[in-house]
Amino acid sequence: MNIAIKQMIKTSLIDWEGKIVSTLYIPSCNFRCPFCYNCDLILHPDYFKNIPKREIDSYLLERKDFIDGICMSGGEPTVYNDLPEYFKEIKDKGFLIKLDTNGTNPKLLENLLDFGLVDYIAMDIKSSLDFDNYSKAAGTKDKIVLEKVKDSIKLIMNSKIDYEFRTTVVPLLHSDKTIMEIVRFIAGAKKYVLQNFSPLEKTLDPSFQKIKPYSDEKIQELSEKVKKYVPNCSRR
Repeated sequence: MNIAIKQMIKTSLIDWEGKIVSTLYIPSCNFRCPFCYNCDLILHPDYFKNIPKREIDSYLLERKDFIDGICMSGGEPTVYNDLPEYFKEIKDKGFLIKLDTNGTNPKLLENLLDFGLVDYIAMDIKSSLDFDNYSKAAGTKDKIVLEKVKDSIKLIMNSKIDYEFRTTVVPLLHSDKTIMEIVRFIAGAKKYVLQNFSPLEKTLDPSFQKIKPYSDEKIQELSEKVKKYVPNCSRR
């Protein structure tokens, strides 16, 4: 199996609401979001040692009484074609699976959904679904990728599992108009989360650390507007 786990939060109470999980971080990503704070994992994966699978399995099985499952994050997990096989082994051990994804591999997502290999999906929507805005927020020039993102949104919304869409709100990239264009596209979604950008983290583009984030009041105001289209909107 080609999957390498580079980091692990052994016990997380915040990555999946209502669940206790171990969060696994996979290297590499097909986006280069300028505000990304996991940039070392993406740009310099060799800085991190691989965590042996047997070590992860042993930890999970020894704590099966209180660990509900895993959250697979990154990086971007769906760049690995072995992901369904990895998830099947986790599911066979009796654990739930949450996937964090940028939605650029709808075929693999469909595979995971069809075979019941994922229980919750959190998909990042980087910006409004037009190429100019999306390319700036995601650091990509690939127009086909945006169509794949749209396909993943529709696939997830039509699925039977729980999910959330989420956007990291960055003043340089997002306005009220941008966010409202997103929510009109996902109108009726189960859940949408606004994540306020934090310049306290190291960012892929160092200049983003100088950006002043929106105030909590502004994010609250935005979330109230969003509720017209997605009533279950929260802030992080």
